Order: sequence, then structure tokens, then C-alpha cells
Amino acid sequence: MNFFPECMPFPALQSAGVMLIVLAFALDALLGDPRFLPHPVVLMGRIINMLERALRGIARGAGQELLAGAILVLIIVAIVYLSARLLLFFVYNQAVLPGHAVALYLLYTTFSLRSLQQHVLDVEQPLLRGDLAAARRALSLLVGRDTEGLSAPEISRGALESLSENSGDGVVAPLFYAFIGGAPLALAYKAVSTMDSMLGYRNQSYLYFGRVAARLDDVANYLPSRLAALFLMAAALLAGKLPLSRLRQCGQMIWREAKNHPSPNSGYPEAAAAVLLGVRLGGGSAYGGILSPKPLINEKGKDPAPVHLRELRRLVRLAALLALLAGVLLVWVANRFLFFNPV
Repeated sequence: MNFFPECMPFPALQSAGVMLIVLAFALDALLGDPRFLPHPVVLMGRIINMLERALRGIARGAGQELLAGAILVLIIVAIVYLSARLLLFFVYNQAVLPGHAVALYLLYTTFSLRSLQQHVLDVEQPLLRGDLAAARRALSLLVGRDTEGLSAPEISRGALESLSENSGDGVVAPLFYAFIGGAPLALAYKAVSTMDSMLGYRNQSYLYFGRVAARLDDVANYLPSRLAALFLMAAALLAGKLPLSRLRQCGQMIWREAKNHPSPNSGYPEAAAAVLLGVRLGGGSAYGGILSPKPLINEKGKDPAPVHLRELRRLVRLAALLALLAGVLLVWVANRFLFFNPV
């Protein structure tokens, strides 16, 4: 039996595994989401919807809804992870190059740096022209909040919050899990993230059914979200926007302000963006016409503006590159000092 990068416990520890991650990252940065090819997340969403309908039909009461939601999470994660491993195992054992191609494509679909940057640019450009209606429409594709009637600073705030939060779960987290477990684990993470976005609402319908999905997403993003904040700080340092003398003070402020966010994870990259740009984020937003109040992050900061969108896009690009380089460096260190005869 032959073993190839995606069939190893730590695929990235193979030189081919590192190269696949780097190439997948580069493909996403250059091309964005593959619009004319099947996307695993779309398939995940369909399976989640199908299982939700089936399980809701037999769940009665809060306890059964909680159990049904847990069963759905277990099934989805198992299907995604095992199907990816089995697919790669089968293809790699037929021929190495097709195996690399499949692994590369699967990894490529887990990153969303280019599409995230483009969505924010689609908000930024009409804001610069003063076309608030177009900016609101573009923002509605990026966030779940109501966008009608938002002012220019509120539109900028929504885009900044989405960009900073997604720098964690759309870039750093997939890299984190890809370096640990290759495409199967990165896809399993995307499944967890997708379930949270579809089921993790705090409303009557999903309070119990979506609870396990939401809690698992919290666990999966615990380290990546904090790493995303650190990489944003490192990017600001390299870009000359954060003096070395203020590094410790800035870090302390970010960790303090992050606690003002209701999410145990999203607050870290959002607080990093707020502190590094000197803007005020957080506050209330409406969802379905119902106001959802939130504490302010960096309350003494300025109102967000389109110029801050451009600055954060640059920082996120640099932070993503630093995250990739950090992963490659850690793999080199592991191969050099912890393992013998690395491939």
C-alpha cells in the first residue's frame, strides 16, 4: 500500500504537502472562488438542509432538538472528512499526479482571501463615489444585518467587521487546519463553519437545534481567531503602521477590547482592526427589523471611512501571507529538528 501526502497523519510534514498548500493559497489569491467548478461548500449546504428537514421531522421538544442538532453535526463532519480522505486515498493509489491535482483543488476551495477582498472592494468603490445605495447593496452580500438606510460610516463599519472577522475563518483557520491535517481536515473545518452560518442562530428555531454547531465552531476557531489578530498586528508592524514601541500596549488593548464582542472568537480580529486603524467598531445592528445591541469596540476611535477599508484590505493580504509563511517555517522546523529523513 502506498502512502502519499494527503494520507499521512500530518500531510504538511511532507514536502509535497507544503507545496500543495502554498499553491492552493496562491490560486485563491489570484483567481478567487472557482465559479465554474463544483464547490464543496455548496454541496455541504445542500446536505445540511436535507438532514435538517429529516431530523426536525422527528425531534420534539428542546432535548430532542439538541440531540438532533448534535447528530447532524456528527454526520456532516464525518461525511466530509471521511469522503475527502477516501477520495484522496483512492486517487493517490492510482497515480500521484492526479492525487496532487485533487488535493490541490480541495485545498483551494477552503480559502476565501480573494473573494473576501473583492466583496469589500465592491463596497468601498461606491462609497468613494458617494453612491450609498450601491454600497448598501454590496454590503448586503457580505453581512447578514439589515443594510437599508445605513449611513456611510455604518456601511464602512459593516464591511470592516466582516473583513476582519473573515480574515480568521476564511484564511487563517483553513491554513491552520490544512497544515495539521491536509485537505480533509481543512474541509472538515469548512463544514463546521458552514453549519454555524446556517444553524448557529440565537433565535427560537435554532436555540437548541443549532447549539452544538455553534459551540463546535467556537472551539474550532479558538486558536485561529487569536492567531488572526496576531498576524494583523505583525502585518501592521511590517507595514510601518504600528511602531515597535507600541506593540505590547497595542496587544493588551486588542485583547481587552475583544471581550466587548459577544462572540468568544470574532472579537479578536475585529478588535485588532479597530485598534490598528484607530476606528470604532461594534454597536447595534438590525437583523430582520429587530435591533441587536452590542458593546462598542475601541469606543474612543474615529468613525470608519472608505479609506479604512483600503487600509484593512492591505493589512489582511499581508497578514494572510505571514500566516502562510509561518506555517511553512513551522513545518521546516519540525522536519529539521523533530523528524528524521523528511520526504
